[in-house]
Amino acid sequence: MRQSSLLVAIAALLASLGFAQEIPNPVRRPEYVNGTVHEAIMSQKHRLWDDMARKGAFNAAQYTSISEFTPCIDGRAGEFRCNNIDLYSFTSHVDLGNGGRGSSTWGWVHDGREIIIIAQASGAAIAEVTKDGQLDYLGRLPRTKAASDSIWRELRVLDPYLIVGSEAQNHHVQIFDLRKVLDIKPEEKPMTFNPDTDLTGLFKDLPIGRTHNIVINWDLRYVVSVGAQPRNSTFKSGLVFIDIDDPANPKLAGYQPEAGYVHDAQCLVYHGPDTRYEGNDICYGYNEDRIVIYNVTDKANAKIISETSYVGAAYTHQGWVLDPTNQHYLISDDEYDEVDGVGPAKDGRAVTYIWDISDLEHPKQTGIFKSKDITIDHNQYIHEGKAYQSNYGNGLRVVDLSSIPSDPTGNGVKEIGFFDINPEDDNEPGRGLVKFWGTWANYPYFPSGYIVVNTMDRGAFVVKLQT
Repeated sequence: MRQSSLLVAIAALLASLGFAQEIPNPVRRPEYVNGTVHEAIMSQKHRLWDDMARKGAFNAAQYTSISEFTPCIDGRAGEFRCNNIDLYSFTSHVDLGNGGRGSSTWGWVHDGREIIIIAQASGAAIAEVTKDGQLDYLGRLPRTKAASDSIWRELRVLDPYLIVGSEAQNHHVQIFDLRKVLDIKPEEKPMTFNPDTDLTGLFKDLPIGRTHNIVINWDLRYVVSVGAQPRNSTFKSGLVFIDIDDPANPKLAGYQPEAGYVHDAQCLVYHGPDTRYEGNDICYGYNEDRIVIYNVTDKANAKIISETSYVGAAYTHQGWVLDPTNQHYLISDDEYDEVDGVGPAKDGRAVTYIWDISDLEHPKQTGIFKSKDITIDHNQYIHEGKAYQSNYGNGLRVVDLSSIPSDPTGNGVKEIGFFDINPEDDNEPGRGLVKFWGTWANYPYFPSGYIVVNTMDRGAFVVKLQT
C-alpha cells in the first residue's frame, strides 16, 4: 500500500473511533503534483458542457427574464423550489449581453449604489442592483482580445478596480476602473468597453496568461493570482502576488510555489488564538488534496506554515474563515468527493468540512455539515455567521454556522434557506444530480440584503432571505 493510502486508511480508522479526521503533512500523490486530476476534471466538465450545448442547454434565449417579485410560498417561487428565500428578479445571459456560460460574480458598493459584475465566457457584464431588486445592465468588459472565450472567468473588486482573470491563454489579469460605469447615460446602456484602451492596467507576467482564480487581501490591498498554468513554470501554479499600488503598472511582488497548485485561497491579516502569528499576513490555500496555510508577510520569501489533508479528500476546492476578526474556525468544500463517492460524501450529498485553525501549525478537522439533497458543492462565502453556498444544480443554500464555536462537530449547523435555480432535476432521487451544472457563485455582501446568484446556463438571479 502506498504511504498516502496508508495514511488515509489510518485516518479513517481513527475517525470511526471518534478521533480527528485530519491527515497532517500528507504525502502528495503524483496525479495531484503533475496536474492529472485537475486536467481530468476540466476535461470532464468540457465534455458535459459540450453535450449540454448540443442539446441547447446553453441557449440562454430560451430563458425568459423575470422582473416581477415572486415570493417563496409553500416551497415554491414560481417554477423554482425554495425555502425562506424570495425571488426579486432574473435576467438571462442573453439580456446581459452573452449567449450563455456564466461563472463567477462579485459586487461593488459606491455612494449607496450596488454594482454587480457577472462573469461570462466572453467577458463580464456590469449591472446595478436597483432598490426593488432588478438588474439594470450598464455595460460590459469583454475578454482580452488576444484570448478566446472561456467559462473559467474569475473576478474580484479591489475598490474601485475590477480584477479579472481567466483560464484562456493570453488573457492575463485585467484591471478596470469601475468608476467608468457610474456616469453611463440611459441612452448609452449597455456600453461595451474596449479591453485595450479602457483598461487601467494589464498584468502580463503569468505564464501564457492563464490564471484559475483571483484572490484579494482587502486590508493590505494586493492581488493574488492562483492556479496559473503551466505547472512547470517558475510559479508552479502557486500563489503569485501582484502589487497594484500603481494600477496602470501592476508589478510582480513575489510568489510561493512550494506547495504546488493553489485552486483558491483567502488572504487576511491574522487575528486569532495563535499569538505567534498575530498581525501577520496569512493565506489559507485550497490545494486540490489539502489545505495549506502560508505566512506571506514577506511576499518575496513567503513560507508554508502547515499542510493538512482529510478523509474524503478528492479535490479540495474552496473555503472561508468563520470570523476574520477571530480566525479560530474555517470551513471548506471538496468539489469531487461527491463525484468519487468517498469519505462522508459517499452518498452524493454535499459536505462542508469544519476546521479548528486555532493552531495554524496543526489545523484539526473537527466536524462536517451535509446537504439534504444530492449535489456537488462549489463556491461558498460567509457573511454575518452564515455560509452562502453555491451548490451547482441545487442552487443557493444558506447555512447558519453560529453554533460552531460552541459545537465544532457541526451537529448544530442548520440550513435556514435555499433557492433551487434548476427545476430540471427536481424529480430526481434526492432532488438533484451529481453533475457540474447550475450555479457557479453568488455574492451575499450587499447592504440591502440582495444576493446575486450567477448560473452557467440561465443567467443571474436576485434573491433575498425572508425576514
